[in-house]
Amino acid sequence: METITDEKIKELKIQANEIRKSIINMLCEAKSGHTAGSLGMADIFTYLYKVALKHKPENPNWNDRDRLVLSNGHICPVLYATMAHSGYFPIEELNTLRKFGSRLQGHPYREFLPMIETSSGPLGEGLSQAIGMAIASRIDNGINKKIYCLVGDGELNEGQNWEAIMLASKEKLNNLILIVDRNYIQIDGSTETVMPLGDLLSKFKSFDWNGETIDGNDFKEINNAIYNAENEHEKPYVIIAKTVPSKGVTKWEGNYKWHGIAPNKEERDMAIQELNDINF
Repeated sequence: METITDEKIKELKIQANEIRKSIINMLCEAKSGHTAGSLGMADIFTYLYKVALKHKPENPNWNDRDRLVLSNGHICPVLYATMAHSGYFPIEELNTLRKFGSRLQGHPYREFLPMIETSSGPLGEGLSQAIGMAIASRIDNGINKKIYCLVGDGELNEGQNWEAIMLASKEKLNNLILIVDRNYIQIDGSTETVMPLGDLLSKFKSFDWNGETIDGNDFKEINNAIYNAENEHEKPYVIIAKTVPSKGVTKWEGNYKWHGIAPNKEERDMAIQELNDINF
């Protein structure tokens, strides 16, 4: 198993912390948006863009790039922030989130940002799109091209996902890596109250996927899971990433009410101070 050094983990933690600060600032400036999932997934996105993905910020349409499909597009603040910190566009542009005329809308829109693989909005469609990309890549002999798809756990209430999951296993899409943000919340409360999902890994395995459940805020576990997924040769691979909603801001962590609200200036200042005080 490929290892990750303590030095690299520290570097990634620092980068994820900066991304979280950007998320909080941009949401406060916009006065709307989705906080909990964006902060919770900052470690996953940091690892993908800084370690796992084959991509070129200076050439976003590079044909041999890996593809990343964000199905739960409402957590796009973490996507935008990570891309800005990776050199796709100026960090200062993050403060235009959700503003009229901005490229950074409340859901990713490909015509505004060519480096975005898909536009999103209605939940439950991203995995089907990613499967189409995985099949197309196989037709094009894209042997080394990986298709990453990120979905929310509440999004798995949508039946279209399970049709897509069956198709992926039928086609043995070993170039497809699905990451489920298992944070146990959605806009109305706990996922297990709204629509219980139970043991997701067992469900996927019953559909003939391979996969594992990890701590989605632990870089060692993220590293090991991505390594395993990239070296799967027979089946599509799912990573059930258990994340903490609003990770990094103690007063907000685990509270479903932060799913779809933005911090005010006082809340922003409190949160940024807490992130600034973290000793790496």
